[in-house]
Amino acid sequence: MVGSKRSTGDVAATGSRRRAELLAIAADLFARRGFVVTTVREIAEAAGILSGSLYHHFDSKESMVDEILREFLGYQQELYAEVLREDHDPRTTITELVRRSFQAMDRYRSAVTIYQNEAKHLAQFDRFAYLRRAGNDFERTWTKVLQQGQRDGVFRDDLHVKIAYRFIRDTVWTTVHWYNPRGRLNAQVIADQHVTLLCEGIMAPQA
Repeated sequence: MVGSKRSTGDVAATGSRRRAELLAIAADLFARRGFVVTTVREIAEAAGILSGSLYHHFDSKESMVDEILREFLGYQQELYAEVLREDHDPRTTITELVRRSFQAMDRYRSAVTIYQNEAKHLAQFDRFAYLRRAGNDFERTWTKVLQQGQRDGVFRDDLHVKIAYRFIRDTVWTTVHWYNPRGRLNAQVIADQHVTLLCEGIMAPQA
């Protein structure tokens, strides 16, 4: 009878949606409670299923956090690559890197929180060695732009590039701990304020 059976494509799509739902639930728990203390049973309970059913989709909570972090980092790396391909002047490039960081944070808030809180711990294990590589790649991207800005005379020549990078990194990414996506200030507004403070400082312009 036509339509009596679900197609392979329908089954696959349903399975993919369910995986995404489970990952979103796990990401929220890992971000709020911490990866180490969150158990598979707690994830399953939050999803309204038995632990055994969760293992039908993932073999461990490590596999879940691995997928969560890889998706976020891949997205962030592509956003940064887009900025570099646009070949702006150094100040515009720095501005866009800040804005794209907040774009990723808005989309992957839980993943960013997990990365902030857990990357150092997870990077001790071979499976998560890519976390250290990703951090190094991000640093190279930012420092390259800062150094180019110094050479072009856009940024001050006494700027300590590594300190500047760490300042930008910490002020941008730790925002995830207080940013409320349902609050009055959206990610774009917060990004623009960060750019203003970074490029103009807090002093009123002189007459």
